[in-house]
Amino acid sequence: MSIIVNSIIDLALLFINLYIWIIIIAALLSFVNPDPRNQIVQIIRNLTEPAFRFVREKLPFVVVSGIDLSPILIIFVLNIISKILYSFYI
Repeated sequence: MSIIVNSIIDLALLFINLYIWIIIIAALLSFVNPDPRNQIVQIIRNLTEPAFRFVREKLPFVVVSGIDLSPILIIFVLNIISKILYSFYI
């Protein structure tokens, strides 16, 4: 494969891994309940809440007894996409 395609795949893998870490941080922040006016908290929520909301609307069974499992589902799907992209990268 060409260098350009490999670079694009590498960049996509980087963004997927970065977004997975942002989801993990958002999930951890939900346990702590930080100040919602904090700019970092607002950025993390603005980056993750649209994806969480989409999953909750399309798959309402991901909220079990008040526990939101949408971050786990999103991370699982992103890992599958990452594995598929990595298979093209090799």
